Amino acid sequence: MTGVLSLLPEGRHGLLTRPPGGGPVPYEDASRYLAAGGYTPAPAPDALLERIDAVGLRGRGGAGFPAALKLRAVRDAPGTPVVVANGEEGEPGSVKDRWLLRHRPHLVLDGLRLAAAMTGAGRGCVYLSDARAERAVLRALAERPAGPPVDVVRTLHSYVAGEESAAVRRIDGGPALPTAKPPRPFERGVGGAPTLVANVETLARIALLHTWPEAAPGIADAHLVTLSGSGGRPALAEVAAGTRLDDLAGSCGHEKAEAVLLGGLFGGLYGTGWADLPLDQDGLRTAGGALGCGALYFLRPEDCPVAVATEATAYLAAQSARQCGVCVSGTGALAGALAAVVRGTAEPGTPDKLRRWSRQLPGRGACGLLDAAARIAASLLTHFPDRVDAHRYPGCPGCAGPSAEDGRRFLVAVP
Repeated sequence: MTGVLSLLPEGRHGLLTRPPGGGPVPYEDASRYLAAGGYTPAPAPDALLERIDAVGLRGRGGAGFPAALKLRAVRDAPGTPVVVANGEEGEPGSVKDRWLLRHRPHLVLDGLRLAAAMTGAGRGCVYLSDARAERAVLRALAERPAGPPVDVVRTLHSYVAGEESAAVRRIDGGPALPTAKPPRPFERGVGGAPTLVANVETLARIALLHTWPEAAPGIADAHLVTLSGSGGRPALAEVAAGTRLDDLAGSCGHEKAEAVLLGGLFGGLYGTGWADLPLDQDGLRTAGGALGCGALYFLRPEDCPVAVATEATAYLAAQSARQCGVCVSGTGALAGALAAVVRGTAEPGTPDKLRRWSRQLPGRGACGLLDAAARIAASLLTHFPDRVDAHRYPGCPGCAGPSAEDGRRFLVAVP
């Protein structure tokens, strides 16, 4: 990353660390983590669970589900649970999870330890695809104090590999592909046991809530966000809930942005009014978007939102697990129709088809990939109808040069 920014108010306890004077972010070894208060004895499991519930901590994997509800569901299911730290980032514009595993693996392992205590789990697993993160986690496991046995399972990177049922399937020795639900992992997961699949940022925040209970509200409402775009510089930032999106854009050189792609590929495009949107789950949902994994891609005036939507849906169509016929046909139809719009060859009724598909397709796949593609198409038509109309004939300035289908120009993976 070219920038690691803590935008939290002074005195807040956060996840991002920078060495004095700048420079590369170091690996936080066990001695440093212990000196900062890590791995302290767990309180009574119910006490920490009640604290998590009271401050309203939500999962940071994308869905924003209340963490306390998920913990209780696993705890109350019959059998001895398993806890999975999910560090597989499928979004091409997100880097937060691999950053935590590379630089602060003890914080994640401490959160896993505490989640195991709250659920009564007998073992844990760290699930990831990044080789550098894997080396850091293995080193941290060798350094840590005694705790529940923890396996490290590496998978091949893909958009769907981080979906919770795909993680369970891969840990059990199968392919990293989603399964039909029910049962959900909290009912029947790894090895048939009730399983908590928790994003690594969620676990890291649980560890901070345990270590710094007096700062609990600020810890629970902060977010790690990956900021990128076709201009400016990519950055990983930690921000308080409610921070305006234009403040985030300005923090990494995107002051001239005129639109944003929210939540990685899950939150859709947003045009007029984007700058005033607050960075939080409820605020973005009310505005018709979604925070998702916290990845934000800013568009400059010269960037064409139609081309961005076309590339995004083409990427999602290519990443389909190809297990659900409706996903294969639905993502393919959305991507094909948008590609025709970009080329200026779409039929007059194409926008109406896209609107109809974006209403009919969500919720019909085994995972959220189809929903993401439909949301991108719907948001494009809602926020940029004039830009869609401008492509009826070739000549859009933002699409000059290679077309989105000829090569990825916008959604470049953040390093």
